[in-house]
Amino acid sequence: MNIAVIDYGMGNLRSVSKALEHVAPRARVTVTSDPAAVDSADRIVFPGQGAMPDCMREMDARGLRGALLAAARAKPFLGICIGLQMLFESSEEGGVSGLAVLPGRVRRFPAEAMHDERGAKLKVPHMGWNEVRQARPHALWAGIKDGERFYFVHSFFADTGSDGLACGRTVYGLPFTCAVARDNIFAVQFHPEKSHSAGLRLLANFVDWNS
Repeated sequence: MNIAVIDYGMGNLRSVSKALEHVAPRARVTVTSDPAAVDSADRIVFPGQGAMPDCMREMDARGLRGALLAAARAKPFLGICIGLQMLFESSEEGGVSGLAVLPGRVRRFPAEAMHDERGAKLKVPHMGWNEVRQARPHALWAGIKDGERFYFVHSFFADTGSDGLACGRTVYGLPFTCAVARDNIFAVQFHPEKSHSAGLRLLANFVDWNS
């Protein structure tokens, strides 16, 4: 099995690739910006950190758009953090268009909602561990309890255009979708590679997933 981790200069690639190597020691994990390598891979992991306009620009500069769109139509595909946000139609961050693989847009956390249940102000970016409620069953949730904690770092979140996309939700000031799934695509706002045993289990489930 060949797993391609997409390198467009904006991801925490070493942590992601090492976590995949840990859960799939017999797989070939390749960090690549080569569209041909993406085309030939069996599974795709699309991570990312930073600002979405920069991510979109760097992705296009490497000629990856076509290969990513083809992979998102046909192969087991895991988006992580910005790799989730880039799958949507647009983002409030810089008013940039996304890949439009999934319906909906990416929004910034609204200032008026940024307080906890006691009224204390919440900081943006949202950074730290939060409970994730599974919105519906999915193969990638196998062996992960509902309400498990995962690690987040982000200022924007996906406002899904279809309720059927939501596969996981969490609360930070307001409830928001933090995992989406459709056909061969599963994408998460949190970082499984930084989420200890639960994150490793999700990655192992992805390796075994027959979408």
